[in-house]
Amino acid sequence: MLYFINVFSDGGDIFNLFRYITFRAGGAFFTALCFGFIFGQPLINFLRRKQKNGQPIRADGPEHHLTLKAGTPTMGGVLILGAMLTGSILWARLDNIYVWVILLVTVGFGSIGFVDDYKKVINRDTRGLSKSIRLSIGLLISFVAAILTMSMHSENLSGFIAFPVFKGALFNLGWFFIPFAMLVIVGSANAVNLTDGLDGLAVMPVMIAGGALGIIAYAVGRVDFSEYLDVHYVSGTGEILIIVSALIGGGLGFLWYNAPPAAIFMGDTGSLALGGALGAIAVSIKHEIVLAIIGGLFVVEALSVIVQVLVYRITKKRVFLMAPIHHHFEKLGWAEPQIVIRFWIISVILALIGLATLKLR
Repeated sequence: MLYFINVFSDGGDIFNLFRYITFRAGGAFFTALCFGFIFGQPLINFLRRKQKNGQPIRADGPEHHLTLKAGTPTMGGVLILGAMLTGSILWARLDNIYVWVILLVTVGFGSIGFVDDYKKVINRDTRGLSKSIRLSIGLLISFVAAILTMSMHSENLSGFIAFPVFKGALFNLGWFFIPFAMLVIVGSANAVNLTDGLDGLAVMPVMIAGGALGIIAYAVGRVDFSEYLDVHYVSGTGEILIIVSALIGGGLGFLWYNAPPAAIFMGDTGSLALGGALGAIAVSIKHEIVLAIIGGLFVVEALSVIVQVLVYRITKKRVFLMAPIHHHFEKLGWAEPQIVIRFWIISVILALIGLATLKLR
């Protein structure tokens, strides 16, 4: 929205700053951060009044969760989404389709999570919305996003998968790119959702992964950078950096209250929305495979659940003491902050590896 202030510029004044993505990205970050700090405590107070017993805690989870986390309100993802939307709409170019696709996915999956959280709180049941309904709506949202994104890509990229390191390699999926993109978006949303099990565990890796994808989006959205790095140029994706900046600002504002011991949980409202956003960004910038590297922590968390379920059904034995894998380490006796900080470190390492693929070939 504020981008259009540059029409008042003669090329040498303050209005000219609004043309630059980096300046507007900084504005989006600080707008979202201030939003989080201003509305964080009022939101917590409101949710505490409405959710007298807080988020239902799984009876089969780690025993100390029943005492330490009981009564903590959920739906804190509303704070992140509000901050992210405010920062993005104020500072991004609203004539850019990638902006609207990513916000569509974010709000869509956030709405699924909100209904899920609401049902859990009202019914005092950890099951919430049925898995089939969640999956069906998620697939519908990702289908629309895949169609729109595919239509925006240039003819030489639309329907293709790009490979890191082997930069000249493109694999043409044609219309099968749509189910592939849907899988990336839905898979990313649910992987982040599974990771969100400890205070601060999911939000920081989301910000780290989002930051790495934002850098890539800015690079592939510039002709000079994409030529230097020998990656495929995707026109218009530079604006995604502004959405990512708003995500990071909102995430930090939320983390202020979610740091152990958490005053509020993001719930499925936040985890599904943020995971979906990462998937939509990766699809938009043609770095779906790199997302699996940058978001490797989320991949491992999801795989730990899949492996646990499959092996138990076949052998009636468990691979992990409890899945997702962060609960396995809890069962081994690791303290919650120890798990969270070590997982953050792993996320930074994976993000740097993902960024390194920009130059490797």
